[in-house]
Amino acid sequence: MSRIGYSNLDPLSSHAPRDSLELASLASSTPPTGHSSPSSSPSGISSSRKASLDNEDPLSASNTANIRPNHSGRAYSVSSAFDFASNLFPLSSTAGGYTALGAPTSGPLGLNGGSLEKHKSLTYLNGLSLVVGLIIGSGIFSSPSQVNANAGSPGASLLVWAVAGVLAWTGAASYAELGGAIPLNGGAQVYLSKIFGELWGFLFTWCAVFVLKPGSAAIIAIIFGEYVVRAAIGADAVSISPWINKGVAVGGLAGVTLLNCLSTKLGTRMGDIFMIFKFLALLGVTITGIVVAATGFTWKGEPNTDWKTQGWFEGTSTNPSSWAVALYAGLWAFDGWDNTNYVVGEFLHPSRDLPRVIHTAMPLVIFSYILANMAYIFVLPLSTIESSNTIAVQFGSAVFGPIGSLVLALTVGGSCFGALNATTFTSGRLVYAAGKEGFLPSLFGRIGLPGRGGSEMGMGRMRTKSWFSKWLARVLGDEDGGFGYTPVNAMVLNALLTACYIVVGEFRTLLTFYGVAGYSFYFMTVLGLIVLRVREPYLERPYRTWISTPIIFCCVSLFLLSRAVFADPVQTVMVVGFVGCGIPVYFWRVRGRGGKRKGGQEGGWKFWKRWGRG
Repeated sequence: MSRIGYSNLDPLSSHAPRDSLELASLASSTPPTGHSSPSSSPSGISSSRKASLDNEDPLSASNTANIRPNHSGRAYSVSSAFDFASNLFPLSSTAGGYTALGAPTSGPLGLNGGSLEKHKSLTYLNGLSLVVGLIIGSGIFSSPSQVNANAGSPGASLLVWAVAGVLAWTGAASYAELGGAIPLNGGAQVYLSKIFGELWGFLFTWCAVFVLKPGSAAIIAIIFGEYVVRAAIGADAVSISPWINKGVAVGGLAGVTLLNCLSTKLGTRMGDIFMIFKFLALLGVTITGIVVAATGFTWKGEPNTDWKTQGWFEGTSTNPSSWAVALYAGLWAFDGWDNTNYVVGEFLHPSRDLPRVIHTAMPLVIFSYILANMAYIFVLPLSTIESSNTIAVQFGSAVFGPIGSLVLALTVGGSCFGALNATTFTSGRLVYAAGKEGFLPSLFGRIGLPGRGGSEMGMGRMRTKSWFSKWLARVLGDEDGGFGYTPVNAMVLNALLTACYIVVGEFRTLLTFYGVAGYSFYFMTVLGLIVLRVREPYLERPYRTWISTPIIFCCVSLFLLSRAVFADPVQTVMVVGFVGCGIPVYFWRVRGRGGKRKGGQEGGWKFWKRWGRG
């Protein structure tokens, strides 16, 4: 599905090869000169960043006029319609000018201008836990009913799960290339901005920050609340007040938000633990299903024999629309494969670890999903699988009775809690990147909370005295035992928006929004990879996927979008209307900073600047 393409030689030097990060570091090593006025440039980069990039960046057109590709592979583009050099690393800038990713932060942690991209701490295991943590949520425990009902047969449903997984893998592999070429936090927001312009990046932010991310987190939180409540009062309870479920959901959301605000290490270690827990849970389901199939043991004493007496492809649907619905349900269960790209700027070795994460996580999840579905088929009648939205609880009840229902309910609740932790971690980084880029008020692009002595680390460093406090800070704290070096403001905003969706609880429209807006931006982002291949053929790409990979994903995205449009045109128009509302907001919020009103006042910025100060 993919391949790694490493280039070897600098076209103008016989020394060790220089990648784009090294060249950017050279750009920041000389103090910037000739700063312009405080207003922002029309291109959307602040004047301090713009001056530094124009004067010092060796990737700019004026400094690469004589660079030509050599036959060994590595080279940089001389001229292109895509002005990539001047926009490559804007999120790493500080108040003092342009700074390359990975450069050491001057001054105390959390001071104004602190950047998560300069505080690299994420490892391969952390990235793996983020992807697995969000993909394996509630989908594998609820989506099988939609897949089986529309595919028509057990064999066809397993085929749908495999195809959905491979299609998600094509999208993840495409994002891996983009993440290596543009190693910044923010995911699609950054890629769309650099490839198609700030408007597209802003529209993605507009949808993702206010609907997609908090909406999907609300669904996960609601399911978490339902399963926890059922585990507490009994899985067979007939009626439960939805407000009890919502209360537990808000409590779980508050818990994961607080933990992720305390430290990055705490959030990632939680993710690592829940990743192991989820794989063990799916492994337990698989082994149980195999044992039941081999021994015929069940709590009720009557084992399921459908998988023996009926053909595995008997009754397979021949309706393309039904297959589309089944595929869409499967893709929903695989959603979250783009999770790591929101935090790629914090990886210790992004070029190496990002593709490793993708190509480890996706086959593991696909294999686990197929095995779990086979276990469901071995234990439960086909009619139960096709009609139940709590298939895991039904599975536990059939094998172990009430105890099994309780255990599986707690398992699904724990899985959802892990997914909620992963989406809280990455959503905070998305909001943070939007604040750094200027798409949101600058207070959301800051680290920590306002504290004493000008530090934004409201939690501050833990000045410990007791041995236990020192040990706790060393194990769970960031940067020599500090707490609070996280995008607290960004995660609080995401939590508040998520809580609003939990209270409202209307998710049918949200699912349509996800189908149309989500896959529209997936399509545009992966299409951007193809555009970038044409416009910037010599851009440093530590990882390159096969060109067929993004093409396949784009075709599938268009197919799913067309299905959503024809299936629900009214809600599709509503989605398009919401996205369209972001255009005037963009021209007021972002483009307005490029000009000045009479009297020297900057247009369209006073309200946001007042809120952005801190």
